[in-house]
Order: sequence, then C-alpha cells, then structure tokens
Amino acid sequence: MAAERGYSFSLTTFSPSGKLVQIEYALAAVAGGAPSVGIKAANGVVLATEKKQQSILYDERSVHKVESITKHIGVVYSGMGPDYRVLVHRARKLAQQYYLVYHEPIPTAQLVQRIASVMQEYTVWWCTSFWSIIVDMWLE
Repeated sequence: MAAERGYSFSLTTFSPSGKLVQIEYALAAVAGGAPSVGIKAANGVVLATEKKQQSILYDERSVHKVESITKHIGVVYSGMGPDYRVLVHRARKLAQQYYLVYHEPIPTAQLVQRIASVMQEYTVWWCTSFWSIIVDMWLE
C-alpha cells in the first residue's frame, strides 16, 4: 500500500493495481469502528452499538451513536463520528423539509436515497467522502 500512497490525492484516481486508495482508507476507518447492528421486528426495531472508551479523558455520555431522525426513523453508525454527525443533521433537515411540503413523514427509502445522493455529491464535487461510515436507517 505504501507505493500506492501517491495515488491517494483523489477519490477517483486508480492506483497501478486498480484500487481506489481513498476507498481503502475509508474501509479501514469503518473496520476500526465499533460494531453496530439493527434488528427489525413486526412491532419495532432494536438498534445497538458498542462504545469503545478511547482514553480516560473520554466522556461516554458525549458520544451518541444511535440517533432519531424522525419519530419513526433512527440511525446507528460505525466509523467516523464527525462524518456521522453531518449526515444526521442533513437527514433531519431533509425529513423536516419533506414534512413541510407533504404534511407526512418522509418514507425511509426516500430518505436513504437522498442521504446517499448527498454522500455521492460530496465524493464527486467536493473531493471529500462520507464513506468512512456505514449508516443503517430503520423504520419503526
């Protein structure tokens, strides 16, 4: 991988071995995150994750790995917290905009598609990536 570092300046530049080095970095960040799981039942969902204590200065109460987007949609993540917080904020804003226009909650599939579009937009146009996280969204 050391020889491929020269190809990590762009999200869309392939290394001589055919890899997108930035994607490799993002997958490594996800692998370093705590595991998260979501289970859907007939009458609800369960979202769970592990909080790893990074140091003795780390306050576990300050990290929220499970968040509500709407009354019926929640998310959990593995990976980079700052990326997750940006996407949660954007998802809440999209859900609110949808509600103001249609006077009903946003369908989960539509919210997932819109957040995926945001992630793709940042990847292509802003040369940054939210791929350092995996987000699961669930409908109650």
